[in-house]
Amino acid sequence: MKIIKKLFLIIIAIAIVSCVNNNKGKLSKVKHPDWAYNKNIYEVNIRQYTDKGNFKSFEKHLLRLKNMGVDILWIMPIQPIGVKNRKGTLGSYYSIKDYLSVNPEFGTMDDFKHLVNKAHELKMYVILDWVANHTSWDNNLITEHPEWYTHDSLGNIVSPVEDWTDVADLNYYNNELRTYMINALEFWVKQVDVDGFRCDVAGMVPTDFWNDARKQLDKVKPVFMLAEWESPELQKNAFDMTYSWQLNGLMNDIAKKNETADKLDTLFKKLNADYNKNDYFMNFTSNHDENSWNGTVFERLCGGAKTFAVLTATIPGMPLIYSGQEAAMNKRLSFFDKDTIQWDDYKYADFYKTLLTLKTSNKALWNGNKGGDLIKVNSSNDKAVYSFVREKGDDKVFVILNLSESEQDVTLKGQDYIGAYTNIFTNEISDFKANTELKLKTWEYLVFAK
Repeated sequence: MKIIKKLFLIIIAIAIVSCVNNNKGKLSKVKHPDWAYNKNIYEVNIRQYTDKGNFKSFEKHLLRLKNMGVDILWIMPIQPIGVKNRKGTLGSYYSIKDYLSVNPEFGTMDDFKHLVNKAHELKMYVILDWVANHTSWDNNLITEHPEWYTHDSLGNIVSPVEDWTDVADLNYYNNELRTYMINALEFWVKQVDVDGFRCDVAGMVPTDFWNDARKQLDKVKPVFMLAEWESPELQKNAFDMTYSWQLNGLMNDIAKKNETADKLDTLFKKLNADYNKNDYFMNFTSNHDENSWNGTVFERLCGGAKTFAVLTATIPGMPLIYSGQEAAMNKRLSFFDKDTIQWDDYKYADFYKTLLTLKTSNKALWNGNKGGDLIKVNSSNDKAVYSFVREKGDDKVFVILNLSESEQDVTLKGQDYIGAYTNIFTNEISDFKANTELKLKTWEYLVFAK
């Protein structure tokens, strides 16, 4: 069965690749919730957020986050964590012992409902991290329904990936499993009123399952679905948004001088060809995986951490902020143990508030086909400086980024940027003429709007 499942996933991957070249111009059947077109997203790590690491203590931060401009709260898995084969002292959030209850370390079901209700009162939305691909080894399903799992040639249940020894792989050839999982998803929408799901390793679960799940969930209420994957196929019928992994990797490479800024043009051209205009991308400089396993933004993006954050907030897509980034967190959070974020102050809170406010209010930055196209503004040194405009109706944004650790003297080319704008960080007005000359500091970022 393990071999069959691997072949099945390979076939899906081939199908996705083959459809990519024919995808342009085909309309997605996903209807994004009306509220999602100008939103941003914030990842909540309940365990590490406060000393107590529970719902009640995190809830005290909701008003602060609302005032910072946060719209969607993606809350990492909150279900009980398996003990058998556990990694570390507390285990992985993604080793689910019971899909329908709450980890007592975080509080009670009523505590979580209260948190969701409070977020809704503040006009924020909550999506719950969902692990459909695997369970812990002591999940009751493994004894009650062993046929729902993937077995090797000797009949032993296996892990989905060799290193994921704390979890057991589910087998979506089984229709009863599919029904159970959709019912479990519905439970959190009906009983807790969550607004959607972030779906872990979504591409390792058959796409037709997600298509069916989305159809059923939308009957309860319009949901927002985020896939931890990067595939246009997933955005056709199931997901509103997928990860922008390619962008993340390229930003890391530019910061490390392994690539140059002009390579962004190559990537954006590829994404435009592969995806529909109304597909949403999640743009990020960090998340729980990047932070814990690959390094902080300061390790990976060097002095350009804020500059690349500006990029993710102004190009097409939805910007993500991870817990602690507004405090300029400069440590890798432990994944399997308690490791509380040191807040001290909120050094970058105003920086993010400015970007998120622009995202909400300026139609040029709205998501999908509600926003403006990215139009490159060439300069005399496109290998170091990346500039562009986006325009929608009467709204326009002009962005200039020095993606290097060296000062840059550049001349802007073309006509698209010409005009008067307000600098969103200083409120100063600048009038740009043809062939404007600029002296940019190392990693300097300039964002103008009108």
